[in-house]
Order: sequence, then C-alpha cells, then structure tokens
Amino acid sequence: MRTMPWIKYLLAFVITAFIFSTAIVANNFFNAKRIAQIRSIEEGISIDILSLETQFELLQEQSCNSISENPILSRELDTLAHKLSFAEARLGADNEEVVRLKRHYSLLEIKDLLLMKKVSEKCNLEPVFLLYFYSNEKGACTDCKRQGYVLTELAKEHPELRIYSFDYNLDLSAIETLISLENIPSELPALVVNGNLLTGFQSIEDVQEFLPEIEEEIE
Repeated sequence: MRTMPWIKYLLAFVITAFIFSTAIVANNFFNAKRIAQIRSIEEGISIDILSLETQFELLQEQSCNSISENPILSRELDTLAHKLSFAEARLGADNEEVVRLKRHYSLLEIKDLLLMKKVSEKCNLEPVFLLYFYSNEKGACTDCKRQGYVLTELAKEHPELRIYSFDYNLDLSAIETLISLENIPSELPALVVNGNLLTGFQSIEDVQEFLPEIEEEIE
C-alpha cells in the first residue's frame, strides 16, 4: 500500500522543525553560557577594583614597591575584553546584555586609569598611558579594525604599555566626559599617547614616536 503524499510531507515538516528548533535551543544555551561567563568575570573584576581602591587608601609610603609590582589592570580585565569582543561579534553590538556589560567594562577601565594615575603620583612612577577611541557603527570608522590589530601587536611587544579602549558612541556619561576632557574629535580612530592626540590610522612606528622610553629600549 502506497504512503499518502501528505504523510511524507508531514514527516518531512516535523523532522525539519525538530532540527531547526534543536539548533535554536542549542544556540541560545551556548549564548547564555557565554554571557554567564562574562558576568562572572565582570563581578570578579569589580571586586578587585574596589579592593585595590581600598588598599590604596590604606597603604603607607613604604608600600609603593608592592603597588608597582602588581599592575592594577589585571589579566582578568584583558580576559573580559576578549570575551566581550566575542559576545559582541556573536550576539551583535546592539544586544542589550552586551551593551550593559560593555558599559560596566568601560567604567572599570576608567576606574583603573584614575587609580593608576593616583598610584603614579604617590609613588613617583612614570607609566605610559594610551587611550584608544573607536566606533563599531557601520561606516563610522573604516580603519578602526586595522587600528585594533596594531594596538594588539604593540601590547604584545611592550607589556608595560597601559592601553584603554573606549567605544566613542557608547551611551555612557563617563565616556562623554573623558572625550570632552581629552578633546577627542569625531574623526576616528583617535589615540591619546602620553598626552598627545593622534587622529586617523597610526602604525606601530607612528605610535612609537611618542614613546621615547620604548624607543630607547629598542635602540
């Protein structure tokens, strides 16, 4: 006895729907797991930053060596940056959770920058700060991706650099204030290297011109 055509179509539909729904559930599961990991790291960093701020208030002059040997920008902060980049690429830059985490991460970066400046003043240190302003908006910054690669390589070659990256278009008053204080134009990418404002794409060599301490080491 022949199977009725509509039964074949129904079976095909059920199988297709099952595969499709399974893929969606699996995708949502892994996305949720990734977000949970990011939140966990974020919470850990928040505690570290608050602890360091409290520690700074308690430290005496003789403790400056211990501060300089333990950089405030921890590996966990770098790990969070990588995971946020992954989440942004996977879920989209406009994803509500990604934007929320990105705001928190940016605040932690600014907090670390301010703490390091206080430490530098108190302990007579001379760290090299590099602020990087970029945009993920379509067509807003054609060289930002390339600039990011350059800074990644620069950080590998010179771990003493303290690089802070900020999304120029992120809706966050603290970043808006930083942009205003540093006189950052809308032309991106933009870098502030040791107090020097650079706009447009900058090669490793271009940036190194504003890092005399590093140039001496290279020579």
